[in-house]
Amino acid sequence: MEAIKLDEFRARIKAQGTSDRAHAAFKCPMCKTIQSMTSFTRAGTDAETAEKYIGFSCVGRVTGAEGPRKQPDGKPCNWTLGGLFRFHELEVIDDAGKAHPHFEVATPEEAQALEASITTTEGQP
Repeated sequence: MEAIKLDEFRARIKAQGTSDRAHAAFKCPMCKTIQSMTSFTRAGTDAETAEKYIGFSCVGRVTGAEGPRKQPDGKPCNWTLGGLFRFHELEVIDDAGKAHPHFEVATPEEAQALEASITTTEGQP
């Protein structure tokens, strides 16, 4: 498991090069889907709920998806962090030194591809 400080976490998000924070992207540790706050709002949540879920719960949790499969199949699952099982691959260390489980920060390529797919399906250039 990787543990990074909050400043490094923020730097990785900034390095994604997305148009705004609603498109900052993270990878579910179980199903490997790439998701952003925009993914959650497109799935029917309000922005406040999306803010609470991103990086901690898979978008499949709000769409009624089934549990994680043995092999990722490109579909979201209903996984969330903070339970009995600790399958996350990243912890973010806050300024007080406390570790918080978090989904991995998506690569710049993954984040930009997700944003492009969302804006394309919304009829934007």
